[in-house]
Amino acid sequence: MESPEIGSQPLPAPDPVTEEKPSKPERPETVWETLRSLLIVLVGVLCIRTFVAEATVIPTGSMESTILVGDHVFLNKLLYGPRLPYTSIRIPPLKQIHRQDIVAFRYPVNPSVMFVKRVIGVGGDVVKIENKRVILNGKPLFEPYVQFLPYPNQPLRDDFPPSLSLLETYPAYLGLDPAWARKMPGFIHDDGLHVPPGYLFVMGDNRDNSLDSRFWGFVPLENVVGEPLFVYWSYDAPNPKDWQADTLAERLKFDASIIWNFLRHTRWSRTGQTF
Repeated sequence: MESPEIGSQPLPAPDPVTEEKPSKPERPETVWETLRSLLIVLVGVLCIRTFVAEATVIPTGSMESTILVGDHVFLNKLLYGPRLPYTSIRIPPLKQIHRQDIVAFRYPVNPSVMFVKRVIGVGGDVVKIENKRVILNGKPLFEPYVQFLPYPNQPLRDDFPPSLSLLETYPAYLGLDPAWARKMPGFIHDDGLHVPPGYLFVMGDNRDNSLDSRFWGFVPLENVVGEPLFVYWSYDAPNPKDWQADTLAERLKFDASIIWNFLRHTRWSRTGQTF
Protein backbone atom coordinates (compact mmCIF):
# COMPACT_ATOMS: atom_id res chain seq x y z
CA MET A 1 0.00 0.00 0.00
CA GLU A 2 1.36 3.27 -0.96
CA SER A 3 1.54 5.82 1.81
CA PRO A 4 0.55 9.31 1.00
CA GLU A 5 3.44 11.54 0.09
CA ILE A 6 4.22 13.82 2.94
CA GLY A 7 4.87 17.44 1.95
CA SER A 8 3.76 16.93 -1.62
CA GLN A 9 1.59 20.12 -1.31
CA PRO A 10 2.96 23.43 -0.04
CA LEU A 11 1.59 24.66 3.28
CA PRO A 12 -0.20 28.06 3.26
CA ALA A 13 2.08 30.94 4.16
CA PRO A 14 1.36 32.55 7.50
CA ASP A 15 -0.36 35.94 7.52
CA PRO A 16 2.13 38.72 7.81
CA VAL A 17 2.12 40.35 11.19
CA THR A 18 1.15 43.99 10.90
CA GLU A 19 3.09 46.15 13.21
CA GLU A 20 1.00 48.79 14.93
CA LYS A 21 2.59 52.16 14.81
CA PRO A 22 2.50 53.97 18.10
CA SER A 23 -0.24 56.63 18.11
CA LYS A 24 0.89 60.18 18.31
CA PRO A 25 0.00 61.90 21.54
CA GLU A 26 -2.80 64.47 21.16
CA ARG A 27 -1.45 67.96 20.83
CA PRO A 28 -2.73 70.21 23.61
CA GLU A 29 -4.91 73.12 22.52
CA THR A 30 -2.94 76.31 22.25
CA VAL A 31 -3.89 79.53 24.00
CA TRP A 32 -4.84 81.08 20.68
CA GLU A 33 -7.14 78.19 19.78
CA THR A 34 -8.86 78.48 23.16
CA LEU A 35 -9.29 82.23 22.73
CA ARG A 36 -10.58 81.73 19.19
CA SER A 37 -13.21 79.24 20.42
CA LEU A 38 -14.32 81.66 23.13
CA LEU A 39 -14.44 84.49 20.60
CA ILE A 40 -16.69 82.47 18.28
CA VAL A 41 -19.04 81.71 21.17
CA LEU A 42 -19.13 85.39 22.22
CA VAL A 43 -19.81 86.55 18.68
CA GLY A 44 -22.62 83.99 18.38
CA VAL A 45 -24.18 85.12 21.66
CA LEU A 46 -23.86 88.77 20.63
CA CYS A 47 -25.52 88.11 17.27
CA ILE A 48 -28.40 86.24 18.92
CA ARG A 49 -28.85 88.98 21.52
CA THR A 50 -28.69 91.74 18.91
CA PHE A 51 -30.78 90.26 16.13
CA VAL A 52 -32.87 87.35 17.47
CA ALA A 53 -33.72 87.33 21.17
CA GLU A 54 -32.91 89.08 24.42
CA ALA A 55 -33.77 88.28 28.03
CA THR A 56 -35.25 90.93 30.28
CA VAL A 57 -37.03 91.15 33.63
CA ILE A 58 -40.29 93.00 34.34
CA PRO A 59 -39.60 95.25 37.36
CA THR A 60 -42.99 96.96 37.78
CA GLY A 61 -46.65 96.01 37.91
CA SER A 62 -47.89 98.17 35.04
CA MET A 63 -48.75 95.11 32.90
CA GLU A 64 -50.44 93.00 35.58
CA SER A 65 -52.13 90.63 35.39
CA THR A 66 -50.86 89.82 31.89
CA ILE A 67 -47.19 90.08 32.91
CA LEU A 68 -46.23 89.99 36.58
CA VAL A 69 -43.48 91.75 38.49
CA GLY A 70 -40.50 89.40 38.47
CA ASP A 71 -41.38 87.68 35.20
CA HIS A 72 -38.20 87.00 33.21
CA VAL A 73 -39.11 86.97 29.54
CA PHE A 74 -37.43 86.41 26.20
CA LEU A 75 -37.98 89.16 23.65
CA ASN A 76 -38.30 88.36 19.96
CA LYS A 77 -36.17 91.11 18.37
CA LEU A 78 -36.20 89.81 14.81
CA LEU A 79 -39.81 90.76 14.10
CA TYR A 80 -39.48 94.54 14.11
CA GLY A 81 -36.11 95.00 12.41
CA PRO A 82 -33.22 95.03 14.90
CA ARG A 83 -30.68 97.82 14.62
CA LEU A 84 -27.07 97.15 13.65
CA PRO A 85 -24.90 98.01 16.67
CA TYR A 86 -23.45 101.55 16.73
CA THR A 87 -25.35 102.52 13.54
CA SER A 88 -28.74 103.85 12.57
CA ILE A 89 -29.22 100.99 10.08
CA ARG A 90 -32.08 98.56 10.77
CA ILE A 91 -32.84 95.20 9.24
CA PRO A 92 -36.19 95.21 7.38
CA PRO A 93 -38.99 94.20 9.80
CA LEU A 94 -40.79 90.90 9.41
CA LYS A 95 -44.01 92.13 11.02
CA GLN A 96 -45.97 95.34 11.28
CA ILE A 97 -47.01 96.56 14.71
CA HIS A 98 -50.75 96.23 15.26
CA ARG A 99 -53.11 97.65 17.83
CA GLN A 100 -53.19 95.65 21.09
CA ASP A 101 -49.78 94.04 20.46
CA ILE A 102 -47.47 93.92 23.48
CA VAL A 103 -44.12 95.51 22.65
CA ALA A 104 -40.83 96.20 24.40
CA PHE A 105 -39.29 99.59 23.64
CA ARG A 106 -36.73 102.13 24.73
CA TYR A 107 -38.38 104.64 27.05
CA PRO A 108 -38.49 107.90 25.05
CA VAL A 109 -37.63 110.04 28.08
CA ASN A 110 -34.64 107.83 29.00
CA PRO A 111 -33.65 105.41 26.20
CA SER A 112 -31.38 103.42 28.53
CA VAL A 113 -34.53 102.04 30.21
CA MET A 114 -36.63 99.27 28.63
CA PHE A 115 -40.43 99.40 28.95
CA VAL A 116 -43.08 96.80 28.06
CA LYS A 117 -46.58 98.09 27.27
CA ARG A 118 -49.56 97.35 25.05
CA VAL A 119 -50.11 99.27 21.80
CA ILE A 120 -53.43 101.11 21.87
CA GLY A 121 -53.08 103.43 18.89
CA VAL A 122 -50.83 103.56 15.81
CA GLY A 123 -50.11 106.46 13.48
CA GLY A 124 -53.34 108.07 12.27
CA ASP A 125 -55.51 106.76 15.12
CA VAL A 126 -57.58 108.94 17.43
CA VAL A 127 -57.48 107.97 21.12
CA LYS A 128 -59.90 109.07 23.79
CA ILE A 129 -60.58 107.75 27.31
CA GLU A 130 -63.92 108.31 29.01
CA ASN A 131 -64.28 107.14 32.62
CA LYS A 132 -61.44 104.61 32.12
CA ARG A 133 -62.92 103.22 28.88
CA VAL A 134 -60.79 103.57 25.75
CA ILE A 135 -62.50 104.98 22.66
CA LEU A 136 -60.41 104.28 19.54
CA ASN A 137 -61.38 106.02 16.31
CA GLY A 138 -64.83 106.71 17.73
CA LYS A 139 -65.55 103.13 18.89
CA PRO A 140 -65.14 101.52 22.35
CA LEU A 141 -62.14 99.20 22.43
CA PHE A 142 -62.73 95.64 23.67
CA GLU A 143 -60.03 95.01 26.31
CA PRO A 144 -60.50 91.74 28.24
CA TYR A 145 -56.91 91.96 29.52
CA VAL A 146 -57.35 95.22 31.46
CA GLN A 147 -57.08 95.33 35.26
CA PHE A 148 -58.54 98.18 37.31
CA LEU A 149 -57.81 99.05 40.93
CA PRO A 150 -60.26 100.51 43.48
CA TYR A 151 -58.79 104.00 43.21
CA PRO A 152 -60.85 107.21 43.12
CA ASN A 153 -61.25 108.87 39.76
CA GLN A 154 -58.24 110.88 38.61
CA PRO A 155 -58.25 113.26 35.65
CA LEU A 156 -55.73 112.59 32.88
CA ARG A 157 -55.49 108.94 33.95
CA ASP A 158 -59.20 108.11 33.69
CA ASP A 159 -60.40 110.82 31.28
CA PHE A 160 -58.05 111.62 28.41
CA PRO A 161 -57.02 113.87 26.77
CA PRO A 162 -57.39 116.45 29.51
CA SER A 163 -58.55 120.01 29.11
CA LEU A 164 -55.88 122.61 28.45
CA SER A 165 -56.63 124.27 31.78
CA LEU A 166 -55.96 120.99 33.58
CA LEU A 167 -52.60 120.60 31.83
CA GLU A 168 -51.52 123.94 33.23
CA THR A 169 -52.33 122.96 36.82
CA TYR A 170 -51.79 119.18 36.88
CA PRO A 171 -49.27 118.36 39.64
CA ALA A 172 -45.99 116.95 38.39
CA TYR A 173 -45.78 114.51 41.30
CA LEU A 174 -48.62 112.51 39.71
CA GLY A 175 -46.30 111.57 36.86
CA LEU A 176 -46.99 114.06 34.05
CA ASP A 177 -43.81 114.81 32.12
CA PRO A 178 -43.42 118.60 31.70
CA ALA A 179 -42.19 118.29 28.10
CA TRP A 180 -45.24 116.18 27.18
CA ALA A 181 -47.54 118.67 28.89
CA ARG A 182 -46.19 121.36 26.56
CA LYS A 183 -46.43 119.23 23.39
CA MET A 184 -49.76 117.49 24.03
CA PRO A 185 -52.07 120.42 23.08
CA GLY A 186 -50.74 120.26 19.50
CA PHE A 187 -52.25 116.76 19.10
CA ILE A 188 -55.59 117.36 20.84
CA HIS A 189 -58.68 117.91 18.70
CA ASP A 190 -62.40 117.77 19.42
CA ASP A 191 -62.56 114.01 18.83
CA GLY A 192 -59.51 113.09 20.94
CA LEU A 193 -55.74 112.79 20.78
CA HIS A 194 -54.38 112.24 17.26
CA VAL A 195 -51.42 109.85 17.01
CA PRO A 196 -48.90 111.13 14.43
CA PRO A 197 -47.45 108.83 11.73
CA GLY A 198 -44.40 106.91 12.86
CA TYR A 199 -45.46 106.85 16.51
CA LEU A 200 -47.41 104.64 18.93
CA PHE A 201 -49.73 105.38 21.83
CA VAL A 202 -49.15 102.71 24.51
CA MET A 203 -50.69 101.87 27.87
CA GLY A 204 -50.20 99.31 30.61
CA ASP A 205 -52.81 96.61 31.23
CA ASN A 206 -52.85 97.58 34.91
CA ARG A 207 -54.57 100.77 33.88
CA ASP A 208 -54.65 102.54 37.25
CA ASN A 209 -50.99 101.83 38.05
CA SER A 210 -49.17 102.56 34.81
CA LEU A 211 -47.13 105.55 33.72
CA ASP A 212 -47.54 105.38 29.96
CA SER A 213 -48.35 107.51 26.92
CA ARG A 214 -50.95 109.39 28.91
CA PHE A 215 -48.18 110.79 31.11
CA TRP A 216 -45.07 111.01 28.90
CA GLY A 217 -46.20 110.85 25.28
CA PHE A 218 -45.79 108.82 22.12
CA VAL A 219 -43.30 106.05 21.37
CA PRO A 220 -41.32 106.43 18.12
CA LEU A 221 -41.45 103.27 16.01
CA GLU A 222 -37.65 103.25 15.95
CA ASN A 223 -37.64 102.77 19.74
CA VAL A 224 -39.43 99.41 19.52
CA VAL A 225 -37.04 96.54 20.34
CA GLY A 226 -39.27 93.48 20.10
CA GLU A 227 -42.17 91.65 21.69
CA PRO A 228 -42.19 89.24 24.64
CA LEU A 229 -42.26 85.57 23.64
CA PHE A 230 -42.58 83.60 26.86
CA VAL A 231 -41.64 83.52 30.54
CA TYR A 232 -38.54 81.44 31.22
CA TRP A 233 -38.49 82.17 34.97
CA SER A 234 -40.73 84.06 37.36
CA TYR A 235 -39.77 85.06 40.88
CA ASP A 236 -42.17 86.53 43.43
CA ALA A 237 -39.88 88.81 45.44
CA PRO A 238 -40.99 89.49 49.04
CA ASN A 239 -40.59 93.18 48.24
CA PRO A 240 -41.38 93.88 44.56
CA LYS A 241 -39.49 97.19 44.73
CA ASP A 242 -36.25 95.21 45.08
CA TRP A 243 -36.29 94.69 41.30
CA GLN A 244 -35.55 98.41 40.98
CA ALA A 245 -32.67 98.44 43.46
CA ASP A 246 -30.08 101.03 42.42
CA THR A 247 -27.05 100.67 44.66
CA LEU A 248 -24.60 97.76 44.59
CA ALA A 249 -25.30 96.97 48.25
CA GLU A 250 -29.05 96.73 47.57
CA ARG A 251 -28.46 94.53 44.54
CA LEU A 252 -26.17 92.16 46.45
CA LYS A 253 -28.67 91.93 49.29
CA PHE A 254 -31.46 91.15 46.83
CA ASP A 255 -29.38 88.55 45.00
CA ALA A 256 -28.65 86.81 48.30
CA SER A 257 -32.38 86.83 49.05
CA ILE A 258 -33.11 85.20 45.67
CA ILE A 259 -30.61 82.40 46.37
CA TRP A 260 -32.10 81.77 49.79
CA ASN A 261 -35.74 81.86 48.63
CA PHE A 262 -35.33 80.47 45.10
CA LEU A 263 -37.45 77.34 45.54
CA ARG A 264 -40.15 78.88 47.70
CA HIS A 265 -40.70 82.09 45.71
CA THR A 266 -40.29 80.85 42.14
CA ARG A 267 -43.63 80.85 40.33
CA TRP A 268 -43.16 77.46 38.68
CA SER A 269 -46.59 77.56 37.00
CA ARG A 270 -45.59 80.60 34.93
CA THR A 271 -42.62 78.89 33.28
CA GLY A 272 -43.33 78.76 29.55
CA GLN A 273 -46.22 81.21 29.75
CA THR A 274 -46.74 82.89 26.36
CA PHE A 275 -48.40 86.18 25.46
